[in-house]
Amino acid sequence: MTKRPSAAPSDRTRVRRTPEKAAYDRATVDAILDACPVAHVGYVLNGTPFVTPTLQWRIGDQVYWHGSAASRMLRTGEGAQVCLTVTITDGLLLARSGFEHSINYRSVMLFGQARLVDDAEAKTRHLQAMMDQMFPGRWPQLRPMTTQELKATTILSLTIDEASAKVSAGMPADPPEDKDWPVWAGVIPVCQTLGIPDQDPDNAKGLTLPLVRFG
Repeated sequence: MTKRPSAAPSDRTRVRRTPEKAAYDRATVDAILDACPVAHVGYVLNGTPFVTPTLQWRIGDQVYWHGSAASRMLRTGEGAQVCLTVTITDGLLLARSGFEHSINYRSVMLFGQARLVDDAEAKTRHLQAMMDQMFPGRWPQLRPMTTQELKATTILSLTIDEASAKVSAGMPADPPEDKDWPVWAGVIPVCQTLGIPDQDPDNAKGLTLPLVRFG
């Protein structure tokens, strides 16, 4: 793990609870973003907070997410302050008391103003980058995207300049007086794996499964 600097990029990114688990360096932030394609985007609509799950991908200093042009999340988020989070569960932490039970995890929280990607060429390029990251080599095999499909897709981006990561790892932090309590304690690892592919019955004969990147 990269050495964790003590200075947060802003007050709202500073980790207050268990600050020893905080990381603010880009290497840690980028690694977590790149390992998990699912993000949750928080925004406020008519005074009510909403959090919406979506796919995210990173290109350099920018995180992107996309969806239907009619999406409430995307229409509200454009030009507004948003909060984007990614969380990876690495293990279930079983302690000798209910109070000390927890999970091992890696998480990232980003703040900033969401910006619209409105240039058609840039939208195509960013969508291809998303496909290349998740399904390497698949883009050239696909039916070309139509003008209407591109028009119906909205892409927002967020600059990675106000971010914090939080990493929790290791064994239960039981107090000394609990160490001899006769119950199993430790970590049950949690791993994200790909299952056996379920082939579309309409597939033409002789087609091969492409590579898929996940985690």
